[in-house]
Amino acid sequence: MSLHFNKETLLEYVEMIFPQIRGEFQIDHLDNGLLIVRLLVHERHLRPGGTVSGPSMFSLADISVYLSVLAAIGPEALTVTTNCSLDFMRKPVSEADLLAHCKLLKLGKSLAVGDVLIYSDGMDKPVARATMTYSIPQAK
Repeated sequence: MSLHFNKETLLEYVEMIFPQIRGEFQIDHLDNGLLIVRLLVHERHLRPGGTVSGPSMFSLADISVYLSVLAAIGPEALTVTTNCSLDFMRKPVSEADLLAHCKLLKLGKSLAVGDVLIYSDGMDKPVARATMTYSIPQAK
């Protein structure tokens, strides 16, 4: 499978269609088997108790699978999440960025399934795991 974007053009495209996420994420690695996305953690991502909020971790998992699907199929902005399972496994470090390691498990004509492990930067054990399914619009 060839990629339709490199890490710079992929993030530029998504920030163009979703300008509200500009400056939230960074792509650290992109190849055929693995995408690593960084959530640039700021105070707005924290919840009481000094940890990164669940909605922030969901956003990271969601954007990671979205980016992986787009890298594989090209600029199809209407690809949407249809299912998500997210397990929180340990408390993230509040002063560290989060890294999502995303792999596409299935890329079909109408559905894509991705698996995401989320780590606090510098930790070797994941803080969360997500499996997400995306619907891919049919070509016209």
